[in-house]
Amino acid sequence: MSSTELPSVPTATVLPKVAPVRVAEGERLRSVGFPGITLSVRSRPPAREGLPPALYVHGLGGSSQNWTELMRVLDGVVESEALDLPGFGDSPPPDDGDYSVTGHARAVIRYLDAAGRGPVHLFGNSLGGAVTTRVAAVRPDLVRTLTLVSPALPELRVQRTAVPTALLALPGVAALFARLTKEWTAEQRVRAMLALCYGDPGRVTPEGFRNAVEEMERRLQLPYFWDAMARSARGIVDAYTLGGQHGLWRQAERVLAPTLLIYGARDQMVGFRMAHRAARAFRDSRLLTLPDAGHVAMMEYPETVATAFRDLLASTTRAEGGAVNTTETKRS
Repeated sequence: MSSTELPSVPTATVLPKVAPVRVAEGERLRSVGFPGITLSVRSRPPAREGLPPALYVHGLGGSSQNWTELMRVLDGVVESEALDLPGFGDSPPPDDGDYSVTGHARAVIRYLDAAGRGPVHLFGNSLGGAVTTRVAAVRPDLVRTLTLVSPALPELRVQRTAVPTALLALPGVAALFARLTKEWTAEQRVRAMLALCYGDPGRVTPEGFRNAVEEMERRLQLPYFWDAMARSARGIVDAYTLGGQHGLWRQAERVLAPTLLIYGARDQMVGFRMAHRAARAFRDSRLLTLPDAGHVAMMEYPETVATAFRDLLASTTRAEGGAVNTTETKRS
C-alpha cells in the first residue's frame, strides 16, 4: 500500500440507523478504517493544486461540522480536512472505549500517518486543542503550524459555568442528566448549547440554527451519545491532573511548530485569563483575543480567524525555523 492510500472501512463496522450527517455544499464525507476505530473525514476539494494541507479537530460534543465555515473561508489557502473524533459526528465509538486525550491524539496521528499528508497546518478547538497540543508535542514531524481556539489546557480555577460539563466526568452523572432532560426538545438543547458556547447566540443565522437542531436530533438517536460525552469529559479531567512530562502544559512547552492562540473574552468554558499563560508556554506563539467571542471563535468569527491564520502562514512561509515571535492582537 502506498503512503497516500488509506485502509478501507472494516466490513464488521455496524453504524446505528439514524439520519445522515449534513454535508454542506462543496464538502464531501468519507470513512477511513483502522483496526479498532473508524474515522469520518470531512473535506473540501482543493481550489487548486499544490495547496498546503490542513486538518481540523473539534471539541467535546462537537463534530467536523464545527469547521465548515472556516474551511470555506480558507478555500484557496489550504487543502482542508476535518476529522470526527471517535464517538462523535459520523465516527462510531472506538472498540476499546478509550476516549482519553491520548486516545484521541492517537487516532489523529494514525490518520495523518496513513494519509501521508503531513506536515499539516493543524487546528484544534477546546478538547481538540488539548488533543492537537499532544499531537504536536509527540509528533513534531506531522505539524507545520498549530492553531488553537480556546484549547482545553489545565486550569487551577475552573470557571463556574464550566462546572456542569466537568461533572459529566463523574460516574452516573451523564445518565442522570439524560433522564432529567428527557423531555427537552432538540430546540431547547440547542438554545442552551448556543448560550454556553457563543459570545452572542444572536449571531447564529436561522439556517444555522435549523442545521444545529437537525444535528442534535440525529445525535440523540445514537445509543453511545452520552457515553462518548461522559468518557471524553473524564479524559479531559484526567489530562488536567496528569503531571510530569505527560502534563499538557509541559507538552505545550515542547511544541516546536509556530502556534496561533485564539481566545474569546466571553468564553464560558475556557478561562480567558489562560490566554497569556498559553502565550508564554508555547515557545513560538502569537495571541489573538476576541472581546465579543465565546468558546467557538472559528464559528462566530470565521473571517477574523482566517485572517489571523493567513498572517501566521505568511510569516511561517517567509521564515521557516526563524526566531520566536510572540505577539498579541485584539480585535472585536
